[in-house]
Amino acid sequence: MKKNKNKNDIGFFAAAKILSKSIREYKKPSFLAPIFVALEVVIECLIPYLMTLLLTDLDVVGSTGKNVLGVVLKYGGILLGMAVLSLTCGALSGRFCAIASSGFAKNIRKDMFYKMQGFSFKNIDKFSSSSLVTRMTTDVTNVEMSYMMIIRTAVRSPFMLIFSIVMAFTLNSRMALIFLCTTPVLAIGLGLIMSKAIPFFNKIFKKYDKMNESVEENVSGMRVVKSYVREDFEKEKFNKASANVKNNFTKAEKLVALNGPLMNFCVYAGIIAIYVVGSMLIINSKGSLLKWTELQSFMTYSFQMLMSLMMLSMIMVMIIMSTASAKRIAEVLTEESSITSPENAITDVKDGSIEFDNVSFKYYEKAELDTLSNINLTINSGETIGIIGSTGSSKTSLVQLIPRLYDVTSGNIKVAGENVKDYDLTTLRNSVAMVLQKNVLFSGTIKENMRWGNKDATDQEIIDACKLAQAHDFIEQMPDKYDTFIEQGGVNVSGGQKQRLCIARALLKKPKILILDDSTSAVDTKTDALIRKSFKEYIPETTKIIIAQRIASVEDADKIIIMEGGKITAIGNHNELMKSNSIYQELYNSQNKAGEENGKN
Repeated sequence: MKKNKNKNDIGFFAAAKILSKSIREYKKPSFLAPIFVALEVVIECLIPYLMTLLLTDLDVVGSTGKNVLGVVLKYGGILLGMAVLSLTCGALSGRFCAIASSGFAKNIRKDMFYKMQGFSFKNIDKFSSSSLVTRMTTDVTNVEMSYMMIIRTAVRSPFMLIFSIVMAFTLNSRMALIFLCTTPVLAIGLGLIMSKAIPFFNKIFKKYDKMNESVEENVSGMRVVKSYVREDFEKEKFNKASANVKNNFTKAEKLVALNGPLMNFCVYAGIIAIYVVGSMLIINSKGSLLKWTELQSFMTYSFQMLMSLMMLSMIMVMIIMSTASAKRIAEVLTEESSITSPENAITDVKDGSIEFDNVSFKYYEKAELDTLSNINLTINSGETIGIIGSTGSSKTSLVQLIPRLYDVTSGNIKVAGENVKDYDLTTLRNSVAMVLQKNVLFSGTIKENMRWGNKDATDQEIIDACKLAQAHDFIEQMPDKYDTFIEQGGVNVSGGQKQRLCIARALLKKPKILILDDSTSAVDTKTDALIRKSFKEYIPETTKIIIAQRIASVEDADKIIIMEGGKITAIGNHNELMKSNSIYQELYNSQNKAGEENGKN
């Protein structure tokens, strides 16, 4: 466990390097923003110096009786020009900063989303869907805010601090030494606070994942929650997750909050020292070592330093928070899919024949028991195969190996005589259509959902596929027919309608292999029979694998596979199994008995 953790741990600088690749077309505004910030700072630091010169010249002019108005107008014009220039630079830096930070965040989200599209089920299982959502939302927002501060505020504050000290030394080197005394104290204090706070922020985002998981689970299962009246239980579960986030945030914020008092102590101690030492120098030297006009400028630079340090403290807090976020985003961007296409991959699937050669499989490498064990099975192209078995017998796991949604742990699977690992992934998955156990429809019209199966499908092809899936009749009864809008998740259609739409969508792929994973459980037996009849008549060359709980759904199959505990316990057609297999006999008799009793009622 420890070895894996060290291997996968990404340092801050490594994470920053990975994320910097997402800047791309926003390099120019990312470069211009700090340039204009630096110019703005230089101008702002020169203004107090010019004010000192103005006051000094006014003293001289006033004592000689020369034209005071001329001096005021001269310096006033210069100061006004510098103020306008500073404002312009500030506005431009803000504009470029906004473009760069928002564009950077857009690219990170895009890169993460594109990366996730290539993930295998194993990769998704590793992160969990709730964690991926948190990384694409909360974590990206934290990094965006941090980047915005880095290219603007993080440039402005140090520049302001440095230039203020430089200008202070230009005015009076003795007085400027006071600034240098407080800086090391502040730097050491901020370093200690940062080192203590980062571990808490690392924990916080893991707690965020748990909280989002609770919300996601509750929202998706809202109907179950309400039907079982478990609202109070779900509230309590959410409160615990939320409290964990709050407690860790509180601990982290308590530490981070210390930088404010520390900063104020250093700055105000410096200001007091400037007043005391400066006043003594002016009085004792009668203005020869320090003039009152210079003391005024020193106070201006002190407040500029104060603002710079305040901004730096905010930057430190944001960087501390975003460090954990940057690492989490980098983990996604550097994750390599466990399933990829090989070099010189096969790009044509000739037929729908399938062969399992001593296949074993487990979801996690360290799992003690195999999910599937020693599977040996041959399926001829065009055959209809039924798979039945108790819940947890790994029926779904078996069929998910065919299109390489997962890879086998040992053994080989061949499609059309070739190892599935030798195929181009897109080619293989386009040749295998799966209607999963959990049917999913996306928000959009029926036509748009159908074209997930074939983006170039004509209206007539969509209608033909829906007729085969016994979906055409109920679609025609809808107000907008095939242009009817399907809500997210298909909540505005029934379970049986959703299943038939998903079957039609799969048929539009014109697959070599069609897998129905308990995909007719919500339709009546008559409609189920009509669907199977359509398959037999219109797609005889397609290999059809039907996972079902009802014997009626598979009894006409060429082969029926019985699974138990991740193993194949029997293979045969309906008649053979009725003679030789007690499990099949028991299922058949219990379902027929239940059907007869329902018929009498």
